Amino acid sequence: MVAKSKNEVKPVSKHKLTLSVQYADKRLQDVLTRPLIRKTVQAALFFPAEITLRFVDAEEGKVLNHDYRGKDYATNVLTFAYTEDEDAEVTQADIILCTDVLEKEAAEQKKTVLEHAQHLIVHGVLHAQGYDHEEDDEAEEMEALEIEILAGMGLGNPYS
Repeated sequence: MVAKSKNEVKPVSKHKLTLSVQYADKRLQDVLTRPLIRKTVQAALFFPAEITLRFVDAEEGKVLNHDYRGKDYATNVLTFAYTEDEDAEVTQADIILCTDVLEKEAAEQKKTVLEHAQHLIVHGVLHAQGYDHEEDDEAEEMEALEIEILAGMGLGNPYS
């Protein structure tokens, strides 16, 4: 699904969301609760959505990144978007967060795990809706949206 530009559509927390949260890696289960995850996903939604968010360890993250992207390492977030049709009424996606990478990056960036996880969830939800950062202009638009959405949640700029 190709999402509209931020000037045409603003995130509204009223879009219908069917959310499944899977803690294959349970380390963040008490910090990243389902209600907090739901609030974070909703903040980044432009369309109704059906999303599964799964927390995995480095081993599973590496296998998924290798199998689907040909990269031989675990990455912080993977988004599998299933609705590529612009006319689709519901965005469908699986978003995978690797706990090991998330914790390591949060420490390196001197952020809390919670703040970094919320940023990565927003990032993944935007990918699910068709946003990308392959080209410079796409990256600028996506980063601006992330900053705006996170600010609306009372969180700082993740890129500063």
